Amino acid sequence: MNEYRRCYTQSEVPPYRCYMLTVHHLNVSQSERVIWLLEELELPYELKVYQRDLSTQFAPEELRSIHPIGSAPVLCDGEVVLAESGAILEYVLARYGDGRLIVPVTAPQYPGYLYWFHYANASLMNQMSLHWIATMAAGADSDSPLLPMLQERRDRHLQWVETRLSQVPYFAGDEFTAADIMMHFPFGTMKAFYNVGLDNRPNIQAWLARISQRAAYQRAIKVAGHEQDPALEWSETREVF
Repeated sequence: MNEYRRCYTQSEVPPYRCYMLTVHHLNVSQSERVIWLLEELELPYELKVYQRDLSTQFAPEELRSIHPIGSAPVLCDGEVVLAESGAILEYVLARYGDGRLIVPVTAPQYPGYLYWFHYANASLMNQMSLHWIATMAAGADSDSPLLPMLQERRDRHLQWVETRLSQVPYFAGDEFTAADIMMHFPFGTMKAFYNVGLDNRPNIQAWLARISQRAAYQRAIKVAGHEQDPALEWSETREVF
């Protein structure tokens, strides 16, 4: 364990209090982004780990005592209690990043950095989730005209990502940034729920392979509870619960 990290399991932590910085982490969730960012920045943090309900796969009720929505991630920083992975990353970068893993506003790469940072959840995961949930609700053999429409929209987004990574090694350009942290989850841990398949997406595959070589990423996936990298089996949905 690195000297700047102290990890707790759900049962080990005494009645709730905020530490400087405390990450409330649900296994197999977007809270992995927060862990990864803190590992990249080598910032001190406390980690409280929650397990999904085995029957529903939902977060435990205990998380509602931390934040009313009851989902992860949640970051505590003194009196600040903040949810939403994108908001947490922006907060940490602004307060503690010292200019690392961002693109300066005056740089020509800034609009691209800003776009891909927010595109991850606002558009890409939205389209993937719509297709996933609609397929589950209708059934894979359904003849609903909605399913091919949603699949076409999803595939259009995947091609957009593939095209971007054919032009640059990372989403903001030549350098790894927090935009890559945001964009990684749909192609990594989300495969526990839904796998888009990347057999015909060589540039996304190459980007994932580059990410997997980062020491902070390797530390983060272990802290988050993975025994192996969840992103590197392109065509498989790996059961990680």
